[in-house]
Amino acid sequence: MPKFQKDLYVLKRVLSLAKPHKLLFVSAAILVVIIAPLATLKPKLIQVMTDDYVFKGDQEGMKKILYVLIAVLFLEAFLSYSFAFVTGLLGANVVRDLRVKVFSGIMRMRLKFFDTTPVGTSTTRTISDIETINAIFAEGIITIIADILTLVTVLGMMFYTSWKLTLVCMTTLPVLIVASIIFKEKVKVSFQRVRAEVTLMNGFLQERITGMKISQIFNAEEQDKALFKVINRRYTKANLDSILYYAVFFPVVEIISAASLGLMVWYGARGVIDGHISLGVMIAFPIYINMLFRPIRMLADKFNTLQMGIVAAERVFSLLDSEENAEVNGHFKADKISGDVIFKDVKFAYNDQDYVLKGVNFHAKQNETLAIVGSTGSGKTTIISLLNRFYDIQKGSITINGVDIKEWDIPTLRSKIAVVLQDVFLFSGTVIDNITMRDPNISRQQAIDAAILVGADAFIKKLPKTYDFEVMERGGTLSVGQRQLISFARALVFNPDILILDEATSSIDTESETIIQNAIEKLIDNRTSIVIAHRLSTVRKANSILVMDQGIVSEFGDHNTLIANEHGIYRKLYDMQFNTVESV
Repeated sequence: MPKFQKDLYVLKRVLSLAKPHKLLFVSAAILVVIIAPLATLKPKLIQVMTDDYVFKGDQEGMKKILYVLIAVLFLEAFLSYSFAFVTGLLGANVVRDLRVKVFSGIMRMRLKFFDTTPVGTSTTRTISDIETINAIFAEGIITIIADILTLVTVLGMMFYTSWKLTLVCMTTLPVLIVASIIFKEKVKVSFQRVRAEVTLMNGFLQERITGMKISQIFNAEEQDKALFKVINRRYTKANLDSILYYAVFFPVVEIISAASLGLMVWYGARGVIDGHISLGVMIAFPIYINMLFRPIRMLADKFNTLQMGIVAAERVFSLLDSEENAEVNGHFKADKISGDVIFKDVKFAYNDQDYVLKGVNFHAKQNETLAIVGSTGSGKTTIISLLNRFYDIQKGSITINGVDIKEWDIPTLRSKIAVVLQDVFLFSGTVIDNITMRDPNISRQQAIDAAILVGADAFIKKLPKTYDFEVMERGGTLSVGQRQLISFARALVFNPDILILDEATSSIDTESETIIQNAIEKLIDNRTSIVIAHRLSTVRKANSILVMDQGIVSEFGDHNTLIANEHGIYRKLYDMQFNTVESV
């Protein structure tokens, strides 16, 4: 699609966002139609006052015209205020609706999107780019139409008043048009650079602030500051370039306007002497010229604003339209999941080429515990990601309750599966909020009961405000063990049919592990459980153990069966861990 047609399509789509706010849009359009001709009444009234009343000494007539002129000024001021308010309100409402839509779109993305898209990019799309779209309504398309309508009205009034004098004044117009086109293109390029640098800066800040602990551990603050200075310098340079173009363009416009005014005075003075131009016309025309050049001067800037809004809208719409990353939902729903999980010849690759799982087969039976062990990178965590349908497999099938996972309604499926991760993520808010995830269907008492059951209640009651204690971002004010216990309470309160524990005890001390092991036993009771663990002591009681090795199932059986195989991977892992412990 050609660039112009593509921009026109995006603009139409942006304007369609105003459909829920038709009244505001129509009001703005009506105000534009009224304001444009009203503005030209001021110089016309001054001309009439000068020619018909001032030189004739008609004071009563002068008073009448003066009253009309004051009324026009007040009316124009009120209508201009109303126009600015309506367009601003329209833009704010569109931005509000669009931001919710974009955030909802991000929430439905697969994990693949977040694996390949920096957080700063998503933040820029949701905040900065949408604010730029706001300018399309507040400063862009509607105000451009208003300026064009004003230009047409002013030119019409000028030609009606004196077509010869108008042609003389317009001899400088081609120079102004060329200057405006050059300015528009230069500022457009600089604005694109500014947007790109803002996106890079947002990504850098998000990453460095999140990883501040690592930077300080490895004493990398100076390197990070130096890199930030480079990024900030590029951003500043892009801004300064755009400021330079403004600093050159506006004085050029003033010079052209002054030249036009000079030509008007030169020709008009001769006309006054000759008698074919009145003095009132000579007084009114400088006002007309100012009204003519001011919109032209601003049009170039507003076209850039419109162009930047279109570029931002294109980026936002590409995110909303991304079918590759959007989850494709099924339609099957069930009130209860039996927990019967079957992987049949499952092959999966994150990049569609390098397979992480290479034909995995296993059966996790209802109300039994399946443990998955293996070396780092063997595909353990990938299995649970596929079970939650964070990614779609390339080959094979995964069934739950005998239904292919692709046919399940995703919210229903995930509501029946709870996952406790090694790296527990807690949100800013209270302890109770982090347990219930602000689900209105879960009462405070249910959350407290779940915390008591998993052993989290003991430390929560020691916190200031207990369950109303404000957890800082990512749970930084709590220990690893405390965060883990909260995650267990969170998993339990949702009463899942399938429970997944991914290295849930690998980062905690021995004392906390004892508490958490008791919590695990209560969690897995009477439900299908899949436990991933490096510590083999935590999987001895599992009904069956799946041993992964480089993306394939190497061994399968219970603890006693696998330990009996002296040459098996499980036996080697077991001997390695427990011989090391005995040596220590």
